[in-house]
Amino acid sequence: MNQERVYQVIRRPHISEKTAGMADKQRQITFEVLKTANKAEIKAAVEQLFKVEVEEVKTVVMKGKSKRFGRNMGQRKDWKKAYVKLKEGHDIDFIGMAS
Repeated sequence: MNQERVYQVIRRPHISEKTAGMADKQRQITFEVLKTANKAEIKAAVEQLFKVEVEEVKTVVMKGKSKRFGRNMGQRKDWKKAYVKLKEGHDIDFIGMAS
């Protein structure tokens, strides 16, 4: 996989209370990924970007919410979420990467 595609596949980490608990207990990190990316591309991108070994990747397409904008009804875009399980002894520290 070329370097440009690696940076396109992983959009950003999806951080919430639920995903923080999963990261601690199950070594599972959650990312927002490109909607057209497959599991093999996601695994390769995470391994190249963060220098870790990936055990398993699960994906789910999150449907956009229906929202009202004044009188008009609208809808947010659909997006894809990837649950990436890391092998034993590997970890991604997003807080330490900022410094």
